[in-house]
Amino acid sequence: METLEPTTPSPSSKAVNIDFRSPGSTPSPLAPSVSRLWRPAAQRNLRNQWSKLSSLRKEWNSSSSNGRSLATSLVNTYLNEKFMPSMELGALSDIPDIRKTASWKLFKQFELYWSKLLTSYKNLVAVVTQMSKVSKSMRCYLKGTGNASLVEFCSSSEDINDSGDGGGFPVFVFRSISCFEKLSEELVQMFILELNLKRFLVVELLSLSCESSNVKRLNWSDELYPGEFDDLKVCSLFSEDTSGPVQPRLAVSQSDVSISRRDNRQLNHNNTMEVYLTTWLAEVNICSRRVNGIFAEIGEEIRLNIL
Repeated sequence: METLEPTTPSPSSKAVNIDFRSPGSTPSPLAPSVSRLWRPAAQRNLRNQWSKLSSLRKEWNSSSSNGRSLATSLVNTYLNEKFMPSMELGALSDIPDIRKTASWKLFKQFELYWSKLLTSYKNLVAVVTQMSKVSKSMRCYLKGTGNASLVEFCSSSEDINDSGDGGGFPVFVFRSISCFEKLSEELVQMFILELNLKRFLVVELLSLSCESSNVKRLNWSDELYPGEFDDLKVCSLFSEDTSGPVQPRLAVSQSDVSISRRDNRQLNHNNTMEVYLTTWLAEVNICSRRVNGIFAEIGEEIRLNIL
């Protein structure tokens, strides 16, 4: 029997390249002596945070590729076990209990791939939660008052009047802190939407059940691993109104297209599973060209190779 392999998707459509640059002539409200302290610290922080985003992107690519491979193995094992009773075994059919033994072997492989796919998804969640936290850590706050001021970068300020952006002053050449934040938010949002779609696929694939297994069909509202919902809250993927994960959607031309799930059907068609595997590979919510463009723009601005 042929095994399923996801087909290569067509290239993503072009994304709109929005220029978030702030005017270079924007005056800084900070005193010159304080600004001289703030700017180098802000530069160091931005380099650190964007380097982290670059590393996390690579971790995503690795975990996503591993997850696709595991999903393919899971589906193929499921199909092999499902069709074992009717499979032509040739001379092997004379061996006693050959079908029963083969089915048991496939079942154990299925359990292994099931567990590994869940772990792979958990790794993807960890990557995106870290991306979300890094995206919110671009600002550099002052600590202390007067001439004794020290500079530190953190997620909150001791002074309610300190916005952490140097008053909009360009940190390097063109962009202010808020511009760096907007670009990081655009970047991270793509991965958040894709993670939500990956969760949909994981729920469907983990609901596959071998004849010998007792795997129950998962619901969208089920917590897939202990603490998952807390992780999803960090990514704004958990709804307090429904007390469950937000519904998956596609970002298409700046509008959201909802994805519905029919709980009353059984996932038993080869073409449906092939579509799921291809969708995993396609990463339709991530525009690679735009992601590369953002990292290239930022790398040039902060004078650091982060591609």
